[in-house]
Amino acid sequence: MNRKAAYWIEMCDYDLDTAQAMFDAGRYLYVGFLCHLIIEKALKAYWSNVLEDPPLKIHNLSKLAEKTGLSQTMTDTQLAFIDTLEPLNIEARYPSYKDRLAKSLTPEYCQRLVQTTKELFQWIKDRL
Repeated sequence: MNRKAAYWIEMCDYDLDTAQAMFDAGRYLYVGFLCHLIIEKALKAYWSNVLEDPPLKIHNLSKLAEKTGLSQTMTDTQLAFIDTLEPLNIEARYPSYKDRLAKSLTPEYCQRLVQTTKELFQWIKDRL
């Protein structure tokens, strides 16, 4: 793993600890946001490790997975999870979505989000 990829992975580890802390505190809106952020940064780590150009400054997980080529090796379940995470980045930031989103982020749902994020993050790390 090169230095740039290691930086992204270090940030993922920090964000994963923060997502768990937010879960423990019952701050579920931020759990979803952080899970998105962890996978975004993991994809950018992979990008930094395998491609010459710097990662695109985007938040679209599907596009990042596609541009890195990882989407070709992901399972349907992993791709579906990316689709689940996709709106959590944007909707957590805007008040018009915040209330609706907050109602859907139950403790059980967030626990699954964190667990599945950990699994996908590890899967990406294993490919570095």
